Amino acid sequence: MKNNVLIEDQYKRTSLFEKENVNYLVHVLKRFNTVPKINNINIITSTSEPNAFKIVPNKSIIIGTSFLKKPVLALVYLRYGIEWQLWYKALGSEKHDTVLCDIAALKVTRIFYKLLPKDDKEKLESLDSFLINLIKSDEELNTESLLKYDELQAFHGLNNTNKVFKDSWIPIIENLAKPTEYLLMDGGDLRLNIDEINLLNKYGCRPFPRPDAFTFASSTASSVSNFAFDKTDKVRSILIRNSLKNGFRNATIEFSELLKNNLKKIFKLNDECQIIFSPSGTDSALQIAAITQIISNKDITHVLVASDETGSGVPAALKGCHFENTTALNHPVKKGDRIEGFRDIDLIKVPFRDEKGVLKSSSQLDEEVFNAISKTNELGRHVVLHTMDQSKLGYQSPSDELIQRLNTFNNLSMQVIVDAAQLRLDPTDIKNYLSKGYIVTITGSKYFTGPPYSGALILPKNVSKVIDSLKDTLPKGLTEYYHHSDWPTSWCCSNDLSSGYNYGSYMRWNAAIVEMDRYFKTPILYRNMGIEMFCDFVDESIKEASFLEPTYSDETKTNSYNSKEFGIRNIRTIYPFFILRNNKALSIDQVKKVYTLLNSDLSDQFQGSPLEIIRLAGQKCHIGQAVNVKYSNDIESAILRISLGARVISESWVNRDISLYFRNIELQMNQITVIIKKIELILNNPELLN
Repeated sequence: MKNNVLIEDQYKRTSLFEKENVNYLVHVLKRFNTVPKINNINIITSTSEPNAFKIVPNKSIIIGTSFLKKPVLALVYLRYGIEWQLWYKALGSEKHDTVLCDIAALKVTRIFYKLLPKDDKEKLESLDSFLINLIKSDEELNTESLLKYDELQAFHGLNNTNKVFKDSWIPIIENLAKPTEYLLMDGGDLRLNIDEINLLNKYGCRPFPRPDAFTFASSTASSVSNFAFDKTDKVRSILIRNSLKNGFRNATIEFSELLKNNLKKIFKLNDECQIIFSPSGTDSALQIAAITQIISNKDITHVLVASDETGSGVPAALKGCHFENTTALNHPVKKGDRIEGFRDIDLIKVPFRDEKGVLKSSSQLDEEVFNAISKTNELGRHVVLHTMDQSKLGYQSPSDELIQRLNTFNNLSMQVIVDAAQLRLDPTDIKNYLSKGYIVTITGSKYFTGPPYSGALILPKNVSKVIDSLKDTLPKGLTEYYHHSDWPTSWCCSNDLSSGYNYGSYMRWNAAIVEMDRYFKTPILYRNMGIEMFCDFVDESIKEASFLEPTYSDETKTNSYNSKEFGIRNIRTIYPFFILRNNKALSIDQVKKVYTLLNSDLSDQFQGSPLEIIRLAGQKCHIGQAVNVKYSNDIESAILRISLGARVISESWVNRDISLYFRNIELQMNQITVIIKKIELILNNPELLN
């Protein structure tokens, strides 16, 4: 049996293997990382019919060699053909419903075309092709208009015996007739959109694999891995098939529950815990604000620890305000305005750094938190304490001792929230928090390198029971943010939310869970040794570079976790540093420029230089985004970050080969060396920073 065969029947030395044709073919195949892989579908090139494009249902796609001379054109046609085959397979025994395949394949290919880089689209502008013209047309894609395109049937030669477009197909088309890379951007907000030249979003990454870049940006966001993308792409095919067989609603609810159950299994959580997926970590903060409003009738005060190192939109979300100008469900709103149904709250910020930019000690932070909650408790208000377990710069606060001290207060009404968005935790850490009645906020898109905007709340048994018994409803304005299906089905409070499903959120979580699963399959001894090995190297490499100045030290680390056992929580895995030139810290704008240059191919800027320099300049290096931090108390600057991500471990563990595992980690350590050398190259060419 042949599996995932891209090009078949080309083993003979035909004219296809002439130098020019090979180059064309390579151009096409290099772009296949966003094309579904379907078992037993062969792609056959035809020299006898150079202008042919034929779909042989359930067997093959035949494409003439003239297409290959226009690689982008060939790619678009192949994307259409493979998508058609995917839906045809999903039809099961209902093979007379090929109109669904025509419509779905065209819709997917139209979105695929829109996501092509600008240069690729320009190559298609002057071409007169039926499929390209149809894709580029502004005509609204609906079932009535598509039924008239008989020419689509010519591709596969099957007549649509069923001329009726079934109502049950509509939600399937609307939700699943989208490329996987588009779904990984869907149901978030404008920050996930990619530019049309480099195909990068605000976080410097893509919703499809980017294997050409060195990636150590897990403290911010990462491009999805080939492994997770392929697994998620396969899930889309399964969902299409299950939706056609069992109904869209049933297939979707089953998928959502499967994701939550898989997450519980990975972290060994009690079944009575509830998980609420959210489009982003900031949306999780908004969910907490909403839950708090229905749990307590008292006046509310949120105490936000690490307010300077949490998401920029979190304070607004906790106040029940819009934190962007567009919601995850694509409703236009006005940033900063109060969301309907939220009442006034107080927000006390406890930043990690003082006005001069100096990092506070653990005892200083504890005292600030203690004073804030003590005064709030005296006023008889309900306190929501947002603790930080691993900030974007790798700090934690307050200490366990402080929490124990707070619990001695009389008549204290307090809910503890653990901001574990970085998810640099082991399963025992999460279980420990939940056993204390804390709500834990996580993302799958930081340490575990899933696609950005994979947020979730994990609610302990006691909190879930309280909410389950409530009759109050969530604030009305949340209908613009969440669907009823996003919340636990047993809760009455979410009944008034809109119907529908956030497939983008589900798909991003699927990719994240895939990464978590393979990470924890690495034996714990080797996993921990690999983490220590890699992190020690990063630490030493930054300290040895005279033009880098780390912002961390043992004296200032606010880690409150004391344990003799190894745990990801009690080792530094995020390494922030200032960049110096002539012993002076770069300005904020210059640091942001370095970040962008690192993530770009600069080889054009070094033409005529030695090959080693050209290769160094051309290497794309994606590390943690700039964070504004004062340098030496009074100089406005910013830091960049190199971070350990789960893929450093999981992608090194191959075939249970221990020697190969450590060698693979060493290869990634070499990539750290390249990143630091490229920073030095940029500094030695200051005109690049202008």
